Amino acid sequence: MGDASKPARILIVDDFEIVRIMLRNALANLGHTDVDEAEDGKVALQKIQAAEMDAKPYALVFCDWNMPQMTGIEVLEAVRRNPHYAKLPIVMVTAEAEQKQVVQALRSGATDYIVKPIAPEILEKKVNKILSKINGSAA
Repeated sequence: MGDASKPARILIVDDFEIVRIMLRNALANLGHTDVDEAEDGKVALQKIQAAEMDAKPYALVFCDWNMPQMTGIEVLEAVRRNPHYAKLPIVMVTAEAEQKQVVQALRSGATDYIVKPIAPEILEKKVNKILSKINGSAA
């Protein structure tokens, strides 16, 4: 349906390149080609800050849960503490569909979560829902 006039900038944070490639391809199939990648949480935070400073902020971040350097939940908490991008939608990507983790992610401020392996139709639904909220149209 009605796409936003400008394409959404999306950041994928995952320590496995294959996961980043698969997610990038799935997003491209949905028409999202302004996609950036970070291989760990520290790089992700730097990119989020840089994007904000360049006045080209990300519209959406997909963040893996289990990563070296900084876990996805640590990235999420760091982003939520910063008023400049506290409202940035973050979708946690996890292999564990454990209820406990999902609750922790949502309590820490995750916008949503998605379980690996990622089904394209679920990805599409979540992306459209989040982006339509940002663009002020009803989902």
